[in-house]
Amino acid sequence: MSEDKPDLSRRRALSTGVAAAGGVAIGAGAMAFAQSLQPSERAKNLGAPIDVDISDLNPGELKISEWRGMPVWVLRRSPEMLETMKSQEDMLKDPVSETESQQPEYARNQFRSINPEFLVLVGICSHLGCSPALKPKPNFKRAPDWWKGGFFCACHFSKFDYAGRVFEGDSPAPSNLPVPPYFFVSDTVIRIGEEEGDVVT
Repeated sequence: MSEDKPDLSRRRALSTGVAAAGGVAIGAGAMAFAQSLQPSERAKNLGAPIDVDISDLNPGELKISEWRGMPVWVLRRSPEMLETMKSQEDMLKDPVSETESQQPEYARNQFRSINPEFLVLVGICSHLGCSPALKPKPNFKRAPDWWKGGFFCACHFSKFDYAGRVFEGDSPAPSNLPVPPYFFVSDTVIRIGEEEGDVVT
């Protein structure tokens, strides 16, 4: 009585096919798992530094971007703005940013910046978290007689100069506007959220 011989070539083909399909499935699963461990694009954007192109920013202009869900400003100060700042230092609560003000050590100066021409600020009032507006002209509603320009918070009327320093008097904000960590990547790009030499992981 003879026995049928198994078809070895067919068995090998089936085994190879199953192994290949299993390998693809395992590879796809591993890739999906690895991707699930990575932060989402939204999460990256919330914490990652941002680059701001200032090549098109003219003197007196403000550029608003978003970093960590907060507005960040880059103001290119004109010579007139810088002169205005100097003339009003005796009207400020904290002209040299000593009390409660938030800024990196390299921005603890009268300009609160690395380069006097460019100011970088988090655009959130230190009073109740509203966002002030740039008001370079004296003829706006609620402008005091002495106003020569700066940032004005319409919520509770806090007033700041062109360095984000809060004025004395009826400004309820307790401290100057915050300066985030930043540095110049080049003459035309500022990186906000990171200091020069930081290693981002």
